[in-house]
Amino acid sequence: MPFKNLIDYLEGGHSLGEFLRQFPTVSREHAIQALEEAKESLLARIA
Repeated sequence: MPFKNLIDYLEGGHSLGEFLRQFPTVSREHAIQALEEAKESLLARIA
């Protein structure tokens, strides 16, 4: 699952739970890990 799909889904107002129901091959842990890594990368760029 491309990370962009997750971001687009969340930006569209859908919850993480809804995303996970639509993409059952993605675990909650993997989705949260991807979001955490994106957050860390963004924070490192603006710090």
